[in-house]
Amino acid sequence: MSLVFAAISPHPPLLIPEVGGEDIQKVSKTVLGMRKLANVFREAEVETLIVISPHTLVYPDRFNVCGMKKVFGSFAPFGAPDIMMEFSNDIDLAREIDTQANHQDIKTLLYDNNGEFFELDHGIMVPLYYLTSQQESALKVVPLAYSYLDRSKHFSFGQIIGEVIKKNPLRIGVVASGDLSHRLIKGAPAGYSEAGKDFDKALVDDIAHQNTKNILYYDEDFVEDAGECGYRSILILLGILDGMESKSEVLSYEGPFGVGYLVARYNLKD
Repeated sequence: MSLVFAAISPHPPLLIPEVGGEDIQKVSKTVLGMRKLANVFREAEVETLIVISPHTLVYPDRFNVCGMKKVFGSFAPFGAPDIMMEFSNDIDLAREIDTQANHQDIKTLLYDNNGEFFELDHGIMVPLYYLTSQQESALKVVPLAYSYLDRSKHFSFGQIIGEVIKKNPLRIGVVASGDLSHRLIKGAPAGYSEAGKDFDKALVDDIAHQNTKNILYYDEDFVEDAGECGYRSILILLGILDGMESKSEVLSYEGPFGVGYLVARYNLKD
């Protein structure tokens, strides 16, 4: 098959009702956006989902590809130990991504740590909570981490993943997990910066209008001042989509706690 689902998702644990409590009312736009995204996901009948997370193990000089058989996580660190999730990894896809990337001088690590289970972080679990909570399936999940290599390497890594997906017989989806600026208001988690709102406005607008070149060439100080954690995930996703016919749709954006939450999807043409 080919790529059948592509999206950008925020990942604050407060989106989980058992974690957010009353605060979840303040992110109602995001909850609605995630529910819409979940509907699209179910219709796509995804068999393997690649999730790019800023909060899995990040190496400065290479991309981390999960090579472990099982992935498991819970929201116990956020006070909700009863919410757990477990999936099988698509080892064949993970190995092919690792092999093709290294053949093309993009350094990756097929991470297995001599263990059977890979621990999922909230950057992966929050999107999965919404995408998979209302369905029973044999979905496989491939966790990826970005790196601190330059943005062209992230885009190129995405292009390689895109080529691997095209040759794969399964229905594959990709989620770029990440929050936008953490500096939108005074008292925000990373402090306040005027660049925060400007960055979020620019990125949301460029995603909506598919201005990929704009996104690739944001000023480095501008990105740094914004205090985001989703930019590199999005760069990889844009690389995956390069050369594919698609139409973006911003489902929601808000930042009531000083952190920007963007939910977006790409309508992929056959």
